[in-house]
Amino acid sequence: MTLFHEEFDSPVGMIDLLTSGDALVSLDFRTHEARKAVLLQRYIGAVEVTNATRRSDVLARLADYFEGDLQAIESLAVQQLGTPFQQKVWAALRTVTVGTTATYQQIAEQIGSPKACRAVGLANGANPIAIVVPCHRVIGANQTLTGYGGGLERKRWLLEHEGVTLVASTSRQAVLQVA
Repeated sequence: MTLFHEEFDSPVGMIDLLTSGDALVSLDFRTHEARKAVLLQRYIGAVEVTNATRRSDVLARLADYFEGDLQAIESLAVQQLGTPFQQKVWAALRTVTVGTTATYQQIAEQIGSPKACRAVGLANGANPIAIVVPCHRVIGANQTLTGYGGGLERKRWLLEHEGVTLVASTSRQAVLQVA
């Protein structure tokens, strides 16, 4: 299988994209190269990665998103590489609409596993398609921002870009609080 690599210089840093045909396979902030290689090998097998020779629709729609068309990425096709449980979580993430957030508990309940909050958190953290599969929209039960593979500052920027109002928290562990 051949995957096509593109780079995008976004307001939150350089983003690497891998696409297969019209489907997005990976979108990350260059922080998970080793994990990406393992995922590709495990779920696809032999992969050839080549630089894209033309700008993809995925890249164009991502640019539109960052320019303010927040719906531009909503219907992008994705090829999720993960376990069946992870795929259920990631599908649920795509139902969290722009400008809103959900807790790990809400996602667990949505997929029919209300006691699986921690597993939802692990699946959320393993999401290989940041932004499009909006793991940044998941917050803690106490309404605080929690870990994000791209860093909490990126998470905060993305949420504010999407219209979520954030206020500073007095807690050391809770960097920001959703108002």
